Amino acid sequence: MKRPGLASVQEAGQQPGGSRHASGATSALGWSLLNTAVARFGTLGIGIVLARLLGPDSYGSFAVAMVALLAVLTVNELGVSLAIVRWPEDPARIAPTVTTISILSSAVLCGAGLAAAPWFADRMGDPGATDVVRVMVCCVLVSGVVATPAALMQRAFDQKTKMLIDQVNVWVGAIVSICLVLAGMGAMSLAVGRLAGTVAGGVLFVLRSPLPLRLGLDRTVLMPLLRFGLPLAGTSIIVFCVGYLDQLVTGSTLGPVMLGMYVLAFNLSSWPVTMFSQPLRSVAPVVLARLQHDPARMRSTVTALIGVMSCVVFPAVTFLAAESETVVRIVYGDVWAGASSALFWLAMVAGFRILFELIYDYLVVAGMTGSIMSIQVCWLVALVPALFLGASTGIAGVAMAQFFVVAALVLPLYLWRLRAVGVPPVGVIRQLLLPSAASAALLAASALIGRMDLGVPWALLLSGAAAGSVMAGLLWFKRADVATLKKLGRSGGLAEHQR
Repeated sequence: MKRPGLASVQEAGQQPGGSRHASGATSALGWSLLNTAVARFGTLGIGIVLARLLGPDSYGSFAVAMVALLAVLTVNELGVSLAIVRWPEDPARIAPTVTTISILSSAVLCGAGLAAAPWFADRMGDPGATDVVRVMVCCVLVSGVVATPAALMQRAFDQKTKMLIDQVNVWVGAIVSICLVLAGMGAMSLAVGRLAGTVAGGVLFVLRSPLPLRLGLDRTVLMPLLRFGLPLAGTSIIVFCVGYLDQLVTGSTLGPVMLGMYVLAFNLSSWPVTMFSQPLRSVAPVVLARLQHDPARMRSTVTALIGVMSCVVFPAVTFLAAESETVVRIVYGDVWAGASSALFWLAMVAGFRILFELIYDYLVVAGMTGSIMSIQVCWLVALVPALFLGASTGIAGVAMAQFFVVAALVLPLYLWRLRAVGVPPVGVIRQLLLPSAASAALLAASALIGRMDLGVPWALLLSGAAAGSVMAGLLWFKRADVATLKKLGRSGGLAEHQR
């Protein structure tokens, strides 16, 4: 009897309802976009209220705790939940084993996080944040429980249900946090609110799971799962360090107040990532995996995705960079104005992050997890000296160091690895050239508008209109790629090969 493994996903037709699920990709992307938009605007308003109520000091303590939580979440389920998305057979067979691994590993890591909280808070320059860190780390247990239901929903393109759960998470956490802030609990109010929202969302994930939540341990799939998940978990550790080393360096060298400023800038720069990258990543891995039967088509699809994505993302991040100081002052108040110097650079880094995440997902589907790790290691090695050097000039230097590392080193590395899986770097560069040139022109136009002394609201509106016009023009120029992607989803093209 053939032993099961986690080789490449086969055609969608191998799964019951494969055609239905394939044709649901477009619908899932639509729900995911709506979910992200609603959640982003909700958290935007909540974040504004909380930042104005707390100020940089308390917000910095919460930022320390958030970094600790994200560090543990990178490996809490050992990377096995993604196996449910890629499993070529009925996922019911591996779900109990995935659940067992996720819960056990999350419990161990949660305990380790609770014990290490005093040391971590001290290293980040804020010993008083120890209890806040401990409350936040408790979210890891919930994450371990819901890992399997969340992966099953992603596999089934059930973004509508996920949207409802995410909104419950956001609003329960927000209401609890705001009430506790008004009661004078400071940074702890954010941690308790985050835990409350996570628990509420976790309960709904379990109740609405496509399969009942069960524990089990099937030894015939245990090792294939670990062989698949552990390299991804290892990569996730490196990815976390790459993504949050700047915050660790800022906290340890500049203190919690500057960390609060930097995290606010980072959160603002993440708006484009949340709006554009997260919805795409909820669908793209499954879409690309189901095109593996046709490598040429998979390559052309990812190239078209890169082109269309850059037409939308590059003008958005350029506008955010150009109007960084105005945005920070209007949204969060003058007390946070120091965050704008970091936001300028971080907004442009966000454009690279979205591009890299799409390429990352493609390389995972293509089975190049080892190559991904090598890129992340190179990225991390280059970041360490660059960030410490940049920190000597403040948070703007930290952000600038990020930008130059990704532009000069990481982009060429990703293009090099794409070549190894048959995607010509020249084709990708060609897709990026026009959006990059248009964004440079937009940056210059925004600077010119700023010198016209029109007043803050009018200058911001005019700059925003220019960004929207550039985006529309770029999409018109790439209309052939847009049409190709629409046709792929509309026709159920992901399963055409099976008919």
